[in-house]
Amino acid sequence: MTIRFDRLVELLGTSRESDVSLVAIDDVEHDSRRVGQGTLFACIRGEHADGHDYAAQAVRSGAAALLVERRLDVRVPQLVVADVRASLGAVASAVHENPSSSLRIVGITGTNGKTTTVSIVASLLRTLGQSTLEIGTLTGERTTPEAPELQRQFRGAVSDKIDVVVMEVSSHALEQDRVAGTRFAVSAFTNLGVDHLDHHGDLESYYRAKAMLFSRELSDFAVIDATSPAGVRLESEVSIPHVAITGDLIDDVELLPHGSRFRWRGNAVASPLAGAFNVSNAVVGAEVVAALGHRADAIAGAFETIESVPGRFEMIDVGQPFGVVVDYAHTPDGLEAVLEAARTITRRFLIVVFGAGGDRDVSKRPQMGEVARRLADRVVVTSDNPRSESPQAIVDMVVDGMSSSPELVELDRQLAIRHAIAGARDGDVVVIAGKGHEVTQTIGNDVLEFDDRVVARQELRRLGGNAS
Repeated sequence: MTIRFDRLVELLGTSRESDVSLVAIDDVEHDSRRVGQGTLFACIRGEHADGHDYAAQAVRSGAAALLVERRLDVRVPQLVVADVRASLGAVASAVHENPSSSLRIVGITGTNGKTTTVSIVASLLRTLGQSTLEIGTLTGERTTPEAPELQRQFRGAVSDKIDVVVMEVSSHALEQDRVAGTRFAVSAFTNLGVDHLDHHGDLESYYRAKAMLFSRELSDFAVIDATSPAGVRLESEVSIPHVAITGDLIDDVELLPHGSRFRWRGNAVASPLAGAFNVSNAVVGAEVVAALGHRADAIAGAFETIESVPGRFEMIDVGQPFGVVVDYAHTPDGLEAVLEAARTITRRFLIVVFGAGGDRDVSKRPQMGEVARRLADRVVVTSDNPRSESPQAIVDMVVDGMSSSPELVELDRQLAIRHAIAGARDGDVVVIAGKGHEVTQTIGNDVLEFDDRVVARQELRRLGGNAS
């Protein structure tokens, strides 16, 4: 796509430069390493680097213009704005011809359940005959891409004649205006728990960031899980048309070892996703699809085609007589929901292996320890992604929240999984929590190959006769 530079001047209401009418912008980029001919380079000021320092490099690589907060000594046209990041979404949308106006876009936000709910919505829509694009934790480096990449993906979806884009919208993305310039047909709220307080500071600020999605500027319609205090509050505050999910919409819930059955809006639903938390995700997903215009009975029938989501209550089975579940749960609420779900399929002991990530919210670590000790029969505390922090220091904070010591502390995650699986017997369930779909582990500056699902299968097979 191509837009004239003077059109961007008009859009932003910034000062006009002479002789810019013939300057054409083909793309927008905030990473100087990815700049090409005809690119508008956005000079974002980040925590560790300032894009203004890379403007000259971007110009040498072919940047046709700059989006800046102060005029720079380079010989290309410059859009000078008060806040580059705040302006970037609208600019990227304009360069790509406002693609969200030609798509139906669904945004899912919340602490837990975003990835699963996105997968549920996309799966239901495909069964009902619509093409979809999913954007989120499983598809890219960031849960919600930066604005240039996001608008580029939307433009590709328009070209590919995609009917609906279903995406995760993180609190970081909302606070950093990554979805500015995007119009959501339906936005949904799952829940609010303790997470990202290292960035937001407190739960109130975290809530306010999430609530930004449900403004008239971004969304046409909202689906809100109002079974929690945060959901009740959000429902009372939104000014856009919405539906609130309460206990009146669902009944006859039956939790099964490999799924659930329930009635939603009077229709029988059989879902292959296990756990009470996945019933909540399923109902949010169903309401989103209904808001897009599909009949409730058709939606209920489409649930039979849903597949499991990688790393979300994923069962690992090589023929052993006990259950092994891998899940991404990395918050207190998430861990609690997964352990409660695992308890429903446990006939003997419930064993959990988990840790906490480094360089992230420290307040949730003892809370996760409390949850694990309260709900599991055996607790193995290990390392997650310690990043730049001391693994032992992280583990110590987790253990501080426990009413009694864990059965084992083992910093080597593979050995921790080995011990848990080796000690399991017929009727037990082993939950390996925290990393889910991730295929690496970050320790210091090293990014190592590590997939809980692969390791679990290796350890089960290593047991040989004991596991079969």
